[in-house]
Amino acid sequence: MLKSTLEQWRMFKAVVDAGGFNQAATEVHKSQSSVHHAVQKLENAIGVVLFENEGRKVKLSPQGELMYRRASFLLNEAEKLEAVANSLQTGTETTLRIAVDIIFPSALLYNVLSKVSAEFPLLRIEIEETVLSGANALLNNGKVDLAISPFVFPTGFSEDLCEIEFVAVAHKDHPLHQLGRTLTLEDLKSHRQIVVRDSSAERKVDVGWLGAEQRWTVSHVRTSLDIINQGLGFAWLPIAITKDYIEDGTLVPLPLDNNAALRKALLYLSFDDGDTLGPAARAFMGELRYQSMQLPTSDLLMKSCQSM
Repeated sequence: MLKSTLEQWRMFKAVVDAGGFNQAATEVHKSQSSVHHAVQKLENAIGVVLFENEGRKVKLSPQGELMYRRASFLLNEAEKLEAVANSLQTGTETTLRIAVDIIFPSALLYNVLSKVSAEFPLLRIEIEETVLSGANALLNNGKVDLAISPFVFPTGFSEDLCEIEFVAVAHKDHPLHQLGRTLTLEDLKSHRQIVVRDSSAERKVDVGWLGAEQRWTVSHVRTSLDIINQGLGFAWLPIAITKDYIEDGTLVPLPLDNNAALRKALLYLSFDDGDTLGPAARAFMGELRYQSMQLPTSDLLMKSCQSM
């Protein structure tokens, strides 16, 4: 027979998260006395002192810190259990929320969405465009059902999806192309690099070569592409969005030594709990896997980089 209830643990967690009993009462829309009473009953039931008084503030006891971690896990699992029940009750989900890193090929994504929408015509789809750790942050906070991210999701499930190829490019008239020789990374340091900002508010990540003394930071890869097309800097950009500009000669891959102009990044398909995913989400995942296997290689571009 359990001595405590989920509601008591919820009140305990609310006090910790809100920073006090009064603040917690506001958050959970209960009176301060009812929140205090629930926590007191919990302490009496389990025989553990959860809080220590520190003046007017309450502070977790050492035992309380351990119990808080376990309570957070317990409440999270309870929410997942209800989500599974809701999925079983409703059948097909009405909304599918997906976080997609901006380096994922948009044409491929649109094709997948079109196929899924044809199968589930009443499905509402919400797309969140993210950068770097942004997709995993949204997944971790329960704001999306699926994530396409360049990082493994540490607390759920991740599978390899596809490799995205990048090429260092600049406008054909950029000073770096006027040097008329193979470039080194040292050559890049005195020129402006355009980088894309991590969209996560919780964890900012910097990746790639960031050695340039001049740097412009933007929030979307398309903005970076526009800046590069104006001749205002260089950047490593996905080949999928630069291919047309390279083929018409507007952008030219930087002739870096040792093929340093070409890079690859692995993208992962991630979710928190597979049992909570409905048939539309599973159909999206299946079509996404299939379409990602059809991604073309960039042999032509690689040869053009190597020959410069």
